[in-house]
Amino acid sequence: MTMGTETESRSVVGSELSANDRTRLERAFSIPRGRFLLGIPVALLILLWSAGGVGFDFLKLGQGSLNMVEFLGRLIPPDFSKISTILELLLETLQMAIVGTVLGVVFSLLMAFCSASNIAPSWLYYPSRWVMNVIRAVPDLVFALMFVSAVGLGPFAGILAMTLGSVGSIGKIFAEAMEAVDKGPVVAMQAVGASKRQVVQYGILPQAAAPLVSYTLLLFEGNVRGATILGLVGAGGIGLELTTAMRMYDYGHLSAIIICIIVLVTIIDQGSALIRRRIT
Repeated sequence: MTMGTETESRSVVGSELSANDRTRLERAFSIPRGRFLLGIPVALLILLWSAGGVGFDFLKLGQGSLNMVEFLGRLIPPDFSKISTILELLLETLQMAIVGTVLGVVFSLLMAFCSASNIAPSWLYYPSRWVMNVIRAVPDLVFALMFVSAVGLGPFAGILAMTLGSVGSIGKIFAEAMEAVDKGPVVAMQAVGASKRQVVQYGILPQAAAPLVSYTLLLFEGNVRGATILGLVGAGGIGLELTTAMRMYDYGHLSAIIICIIVLVTIIDQGSALIRRRIT
């Protein structure tokens, strides 16, 4: 009789806990209706204020559509007579992105360890965050111009610009990925006397490994596209050839360059998506 009563009481407690958990989940993932209704007009006002400030006009866009169609018509047919030059510069762009991504990930990881609140002390956390904010606020083209003046024209300047720019953007994301890990294993390791290195090595990095790899692939995709822009200021890659074709009104060559860039970016995107599916 007593055992039956204890079993019933346990089942009742279990059902109560389940109901409480369900209630907490509903509260955690629900948006208060009042705040939601208040946020809609505020967001619309901000959108209208921003559109008015920059002169956004759908009518002007419609009027200029004929010019856009005319420009696109000039790109047909593409001229692949210089395909060897295009492929050579695309290969250089890809090589720049690979080296820039590897160096950027290494330095970003170092900055992430210094700017993750669950790893770094406060005296190191705040200066590291401030440094990344400063780097992130400066456009990559400015870094490219700086390194072009320092080491001269060529892909080396572009690699340095990509590396430094990566630290500001991906370093912050790496740090937030480390901060978002489950605290349970970390607290358990600290309770049994694990050192800081052991906590990071066995408690934080294994949990953050999948998002770190995913963000690295995203950085690589961005660096491939970014390398085409850095070439505009002489920092290597296919950007200089792209700019020259535009200035010379060589629309057939320009069209061929754009098509080759699209093919390269698409291949990299599909490969990155395949790797992401394997690691998640």
